[in-house]
Amino acid sequence: MNLDLFASFDAALAAYRPTLAAVETGVVEQVGQGIARVSGLPGVESMELVRFPNRVLGIAFNLDPKEVGVVLLSDSNALKAGDPVERVGRVVDTPVGFELLGRVVNALGEPLDEAGPLLTAERSPLERPAPAIMQRAPVSIPLATGIKVIDAAIPIGRGQRELILGDRQTGKTALAIDTILNQADQNVICVYCGIGQRGAAVARVIDDLRRRGALRYTFLVVAAGEDPPGLQVLTPYAATSMAEWFMARGHDVLIIYDDLTRHAQAYRELSLLLRRPPGREAYPGDIFYLHSRLLERATHLRPEQGGGSLSALPIVETEAQNLSAYIPTNLISITDGQIVLSPELARKGILPAVDVGQSVSRVGGKTQLPAYRAIAAELRLAYAQFEELETFARFGTRLDEATRRTIERGRRVREVLKQPPYQPLPVAEQVAVLLAVTEGVFDPIPLEQIAAAEQTVRTQVVARCPEIGSRIVSGSLLSAADRDTLLAVVRVVVAGFASDATMQASLPLGEG
Repeated sequence: MNLDLFASFDAALAAYRPTLAAVETGVVEQVGQGIARVSGLPGVESMELVRFPNRVLGIAFNLDPKEVGVVLLSDSNALKAGDPVERVGRVVDTPVGFELLGRVVNALGEPLDEAGPLLTAERSPLERPAPAIMQRAPVSIPLATGIKVIDAAIPIGRGQRELILGDRQTGKTALAIDTILNQADQNVICVYCGIGQRGAAVARVIDDLRRRGALRYTFLVVAAGEDPPGLQVLTPYAATSMAEWFMARGHDVLIIYDDLTRHAQAYRELSLLLRRPPGREAYPGDIFYLHSRLLERATHLRPEQGGGSLSALPIVETEAQNLSAYIPTNLISITDGQIVLSPELARKGILPAVDVGQSVSRVGGKTQLPAYRAIAAELRLAYAQFEELETFARFGTRLDEATRRTIERGRRVREVLKQPPYQPLPVAEQVAVLLAVTEGVFDPIPLEQIAAAEQTVRTQVVARCPEIGSRIVSGSLLSAADRDTLLAVVRVVVAGFASDATMQASLPLGEG
C-alpha cells in the first residue's frame, strides 16, 4: 500500500475550498434532425460547446438575437423541448499527442476501435488560424507516393495540397492508401480522415492498413455516414488539429480527406436546417470559406518555426466527369494542383486511372529528386502527344515509320505506368524502369510481356545496383556512368525477353 499516495490525497482534500460559480442556462425550444434551437444563453460565443441532459453536446452555430441555433454532436432522440442547456465555457477541442498513433477516433477524440480509453495530456481547438505567409517555407522536398505515373508526371511535395477527383469507383481511396503505405520508411506520420463513409468501406481501409503494418505511423479520424451531420462537419477540422500538433514539433505529416463532397453536403444539410440563405445548388454562401480555411492550414513551416510540414490530399467525387461542378471548381481553385481519375481508363483496365492530360501539379519538378527529374522531364509532354497520335491513328490513316515508332513506344510507356493497388514502388526502381522505357530499350518486347519484363528489371536493379539506388535517394544527379550501368542491366533482361518473343514467333502454328 502506498502511504505517500494517501497522504497526498489527504493534503489535497484538506486544501480544497468549494466555491460558487455562475452557470448560464437556457431552455431547448425546438429539436430537429441534428440541430436544436435554444433560448436564454445571451453570453454564448460562436463555436462554443453547450451541454444538454444525458451528456449530449452541441455547438453554438447561429447566434440570433432571440435564440441560438445549436448543432448537435450526438443522437438527439433523447432531447425534447423544455430541456435545460448550459454553457461549457470553452470552444470545441480535441485531444492531441503521440497516443493517437494506431488509433481510430472520432472528432471529439472518443475511441472507436475498442482499444481502451485515449489518454492524452493536451487538447487543441478544432478551429485555428492558418500559418502566416512569413512562417511558411517553399515546398521543395518530395512526398513520394510510390505510384509511377504520379511521381513522374504529377509530383507532390511535402506541404502541398493536391486534389484527387474522379467519379465513383475510379480508385480515389486506393490511390490515397497507396500513398500512406509508401511512407513506411519515409518518416512521415499519416492521418486518414473519413467523412460520411459507409462503415464497411472504413473497416476495409483499417484492415488494409493493419495487414500492411501502416498503423504504427497512422491514425484515423472517422465520422460514419450514420453519424450526425454536425460531427461530419467537424471531423476534418479535428483531424487537421491533431496533425498540426505533430507538424509544430518538426514532423512531416500527410492527411487524407475522404471525401470533401460528403463534407460539403453535411454542411449544406445543417445550413438548410438552420434556415441559412441558400445559394448555388442550395449550398450556403460560405461554402468556399468552409474548405479554404481548412486546406490553408496545410503548409511547410520555416526552420525557425520547427520545420515540419502538413501535406493534404483532399478527395472529391465528381458526377459524369463534370469538373466544372460547384464543389470541384471551388477545391481546384484552393489546392496546388489536381489528380484527375478517368472512368474510361478504369474500364479499360489502365490502373491507376490517372488522366495525365487533365492532371497538374502547380509545384511540379521542384519537388522531384534530381535523378528523377532528369528522366521524367519530357515524359508528360511525350505521353500527351502519344495519346493524340493514337486517337488520330484510329481513323485508319496511313502513318509513316517515325509516327508508328512513337505510338509503339507510347504504348509501352502506358504499360509501364500501370500499377496494381497497394504495391507502391521505391524511387530507385521507378527511375530504372522509366529510364529503360524512355530510352526505347523495351521497344523489342511484345506488349503482353512488358509487365513481366518490368518486374525482372526491378529485381535485377535492386540486386546489382544498390549503390546507385542509394545515390538517387540521397538527391544526387544520375551520372553518365550510373545511367550506362542501369541501361546495361536492363538490356541483359530485355535481350532474354526479346529472344523468347522471336522464338515464339518462329514456331509453326499450333506449337509452343
